[in-house]
Amino acid sequence: MKLGKGHWRTLDEGLRKEWVITNGLGGYAGSSITGAHNRKHQGMLIASIYPPIDRVMLLSKVCEEITVNNKKYPLYSNRQPGWTTDGYLTQQRFVYEELPSFLHQVQDILVTKTIAMEYGKNTTAIGYEIVNGNKPAALKLTPLFNYRSHHDVSERADLKFECSSRNGEISLIPEKNKDIEIKFFVSRGEIIKREDVYERDMEYVTEIETGMAAIDNHYKPYDIVIKLAPYEKTNVSIICSIEKDYPRDAFKVIEQAKQRIKGLKDKAGYEDELAQRLVQAADQFIVYRKSTGLKTVLAGLPWFTDWGRDTMIALTGLTLSTGRFDEARDILKTFAYYVKNGLVPNMFPDQGQDPLYNTVDASLWYFYAVERYLSYTGKDEDYAFIRDEIYPKLKEIIRAYEKGTDFSIYMDTDSLIHAGSGLDQVTWMDVRVGEWVVTPRHGKPVEINALWYNALKVMECLSGHYGEDSRPYSELSEKVKESFNKKFWNEERGCLYDVVDDYDPRIRPNQIWAVSLPYTMLPRDKEKKIVDTVFEHLYASYGLRSLSPEDPEYKGIYKGQLITRDGCYHQGTTWGFPLGGFISAYVKVHDASAESVAIARRLIEPIEDHLNDGCVGSIAEIFDGNEPVIPRGCYAQAWSVGEVLRAYTEDILAHENK
Repeated sequence: MKLGKGHWRTLDEGLRKEWVITNGLGGYAGSSITGAHNRKHQGMLIASIYPPIDRVMLLSKVCEEITVNNKKYPLYSNRQPGWTTDGYLTQQRFVYEELPSFLHQVQDILVTKTIAMEYGKNTTAIGYEIVNGNKPAALKLTPLFNYRSHHDVSERADLKFECSSRNGEISLIPEKNKDIEIKFFVSRGEIIKREDVYERDMEYVTEIETGMAAIDNHYKPYDIVIKLAPYEKTNVSIICSIEKDYPRDAFKVIEQAKQRIKGLKDKAGYEDELAQRLVQAADQFIVYRKSTGLKTVLAGLPWFTDWGRDTMIALTGLTLSTGRFDEARDILKTFAYYVKNGLVPNMFPDQGQDPLYNTVDASLWYFYAVERYLSYTGKDEDYAFIRDEIYPKLKEIIRAYEKGTDFSIYMDTDSLIHAGSGLDQVTWMDVRVGEWVVTPRHGKPVEINALWYNALKVMECLSGHYGEDSRPYSELSEKVKESFNKKFWNEERGCLYDVVDDYDPRIRPNQIWAVSLPYTMLPRDKEKKIVDTVFEHLYASYGLRSLSPEDPEYKGIYKGQLITRDGCYHQGTTWGFPLGGFISAYVKVHDASAESVAIARRLIEPIEDHLNDGCVGSIAEIFDGNEPVIPRGCYAQAWSVGEVLRAYTEDILAHENK
């Protein structure tokens, strides 16, 4: 994508479009398209000390300034209370193809800055390509360092380092962690010690809007001054790293990163531009977990870790639609390792504590992920992998759900799954504020029982394939089907109750999975009515609303203080990931007719526009329920990207290419 000055007529306008790149460890770099940070989770090197967690800000940014004819021109933009540095005025374009690039022009001087991270390393590369004009000039570079959690901000008193410089290298050892050495290399220029060593009061607009700490400080002990002769063309390489073995040339890292992204697109094999962009976006969430030595999935950027539910929903799109079957196996093994009492972890906490298991659906989505894995691969060795590594865990989950496990999860006498009580929040609608469970959904939630049936049918197929008796699964699934049809159908509204046995009639998106999963229980006429109802009440360009706007509890704007946002989160806010299930269900109930596939494309095409908005190149976690459906929350979300990519390739491209 290529964006011009019309996207940043003011600094605040430019702040609304952001970007991110990642290193496959949980580390990342990102900012806005003007280079001014919009939030505390932005910088040029946020490293993951214990992948994929313990993420710390090391290099906030490099401030660039051109001097020509004794006049100074900033190329960087910052916002401080009451004033701004307006380098965006010299910016001509922001280009994001494989990597982000910033193009600036000062008089007859042209500067292009490109940023990359080395894959598998806590290393950021910044490459400057400079074409000087007809007069002598100088480029001053001022790196802003830090050492803090990416969730925090710094006071000046926090910024204590042992620092030194020599031969184009700056070294900083933070007082907070003397086992870390931040190394900053520049390929040319004079390193000059500064007297004023603090960048004071950097202001983050997103944090102001959400009521979080919004003023940050950084440490800038040195300037680097590069003299430019008339008409000189030169490249300047910057590497910032905490690795012991690190490359010293930014342009090699940049080229390697570009070729890696191109290779992922080639491997996925799509010629379609939207599919290719989503393949690139998918890569940002697949990371290495040190505790298992295997791959896992970050639920979202910039702040989430690996969540079981999100991973199992996103896995098909992120790894199978992209042809990354080895990573899919790794991810399935990672979560199998942590199954406890029949539960897949809901969350791996950011500080390395024991996983949290407060989820009823992660374990059931695990069966879906296994089924999709085998549907994409299907070789004898793939079935052998599932039999040896995963199948025993699937049996454990079924037994636990039948007999009962933690969080009031158990199979009732009607063979349906009950989940949750008291202060539990065990479905994906999981907000709790103190003793306020915003959307409790205790009882028998619709998607949980759709997933339960799907899991039993998956086990029926696997047990038969492995030469075991499949009758217990087939017999139980028939009981589930009978009870589901009897209890969940809401004739008055032409859709499914959200929860029984209390018979919650609110129209929510959870019912769509009773239509879209591989194994479903309803007759076609009822499935079509569900799709029609969801389309009418919940579809909102980039996803599905979490509650019908006609409901008296509907809240259509997600903004303000945390407690206000928590009250909106599942009460009308639009979510990106259910769009995948909706598209699959829509195509299914119309028998994949050419007309239905064309309409499905029409419904998913707004995502192309969103990829140029919010976090450019990715899909947000949530959006307002009200128009104009502004992106909110986590700016790049794994299950949003994964489910849109899955549905687009499985339900649109696959049928168009027949």
